[in-house]
Amino acid sequence: MDAPLLIFSDLDGTLLDHQGYSYAGAEQALARLRRLHCPLILTSSKTCAEILGLQRRLGLHEPFIVENGGGIFLPPGHPLEGRAGFAPLGECQGIRFGTPYATLRAVFEGLRGAYGLRGFGDMTTAEIMERTGLPREEAVAAARRDFSEPFVFLGEPRPAELAAQVAAQGLTVTRGGRFFHLMSAGQDKGRAVVATTRLFQAGRGSEWVTVGLGDAENDFPMLAAVTLPVLLPRPDGGYADLDLPGLRKAAWPGSRGWGAAVMGILDEYTSLA
Repeated sequence: MDAPLLIFSDLDGTLLDHQGYSYAGAEQALARLRRLHCPLILTSSKTCAEILGLQRRLGLHEPFIVENGGGIFLPPGHPLEGRAGFAPLGECQGIRFGTPYATLRAVFEGLRGAYGLRGFGDMTTAEIMERTGLPREEAVAAARRDFSEPFVFLGEPRPAELAAQVAAQGLTVTRGGRFFHLMSAGQDKGRAVVATTRLFQAGRGSEWVTVGLGDAENDFPMLAAVTLPVLLPRPDGGYADLDLPGLRKAAWPGSRGWGAAVMGILDEYTSLA
């Protein structure tokens, strides 16, 4: 029996390869999702500007979740525009969950020296390109933050100590594939996934089978919030330490593992090729 599927996916190291950001291994699955009109909700630490560009390349016109759950955005002209809860946020409409970037930067700047931190707000475009492997235009888009500050430790990493210190200011620290992230406490991908799922359920009037795909610590709340969680291996083949009921593990990292996992779920839940 066919079931309505709603797919949430991390990007770097998941739909996109860790090196080179290719999605070549996922193209067959992406084409099948388009044929089935199955919504794919990009759920990432990337910014609104970055994901808008990627959605155009992928041929997507769906809501998307930015900066580790900092907000839900709609591409311009989406049918949900004007729905209660959405308000203008830059060039799009969105729902804000996170702390404004200017506030985060003020806190971050007070901690840089004590912890040996370097954030995106400290980096030139050239340095972001070097640290991420992004081309210039995408590195510029990555620096247009709204709800989080990606950063590295220049010396010994002390994320737990840093998180304890910023907790009094309502902030937290999480880890992605390349960077740590300073953001609002209570801001995570899971909260945004639950809110987005409710939007789709309200429009359809029936329950969706939700799927989540991710590879890193900052993906854990998303995976805990879906019906079918899928954990991809890191580039070295190892898996992040996560134990969830019904957790599936993809065989390969990046787009190849993503494509195989999604094709398997589509085979299981739909009757159309």
